[in-house]
Amino acid sequence: MYSAIARNKRNTVFIIILFIAIITGLGWLANAIYSTPGNYSILILTVVVATGYALLQYFMAGRQAVALSGGIKINSKAENPRLWNIVENLSITTGTPMPEIYVINDPAPNAFATGRDPQHAIVAATTGLLEIMTDSELEGVMAHELGHVRNYDIRLSMVVFGLVVAVGFISDMFLRMAFFGRDSKNNGSPVIMVVGLVAMVVAPLIATVVQLAVSRQREYLADATGALTTRHPDALASALGKLEAYGRPMKKQNTSMAHLWIADPLKPGVMDKLFATHPPIAARVERLHAMGRQF
Repeated sequence: MYSAIARNKRNTVFIIILFIAIITGLGWLANAIYSTPGNYSILILTVVVATGYALLQYFMAGRQAVALSGGIKINSKAENPRLWNIVENLSITTGTPMPEIYVINDPAPNAFATGRDPQHAIVAATTGLLEIMTDSELEGVMAHELGHVRNYDIRLSMVVFGLVVAVGFISDMFLRMAFFGRDSKNNGSPVIMVVGLVAMVVAPLIATVVQLAVSRQREYLADATGALTTRHPDALASALGKLEAYGRPMKKQNTSMAHLWIADPLKPGVMDKLFATHPPIAARVERLHAMGRQF
């Protein structure tokens, strides 16, 4: 586990550098297309904005994710004793600071964790999850989410979430400039323009692939961490089975934060599963049952 935490801290730095490199490349191409020779204002502006955005997301993306999901903060045990007690007991058991707890009014059963570190963590569960889970199953789900916190997956996922949004926004802005705002006096090479437009289309796809690679292995690790915490992997396996059986699209969907949830909130079709943010639930359940047989 400690090696996984150290690896996630290194990966956070690597992911930030990678995304800034992608955004810088987009800025260079846009500068070549839209600026006169010797003028690097677009490139400089893009790099400055991207760097500032990355730093802002490090501190703000967790709150942004909660806001996008429509979460309502639980401020005391009296507001939701069942969920509060489970999270509090798991926090005491693992020696993890008590995270902020949010409930999302949505019939789709799901949960996620976010934040930049265990001292600034947030866990959230939907009303649909609370309705269908037994206490042991809910404990397994929350142990999974606290596993993300303990493994520093929340930091890595939060950074990816923010920077995927940034790449998509910048690519979209430059594409709009290409079709609606290009100056006829611009001396940019047609070849560079074609390459730039292709790169602006491909960049969000690259960002998505990075997001998928980060997410899938993190889910397996959080499952294992949660199972070791509760010593009851079959309960988490049962919870995952219910998530698959009763799963439905979230009311507030956002593809950039799909990787944060314990189960894919978008319920993709057959073709979209190639780009799913989560490994198959059947594979996760089998791993948990294998762990259960070893206890």
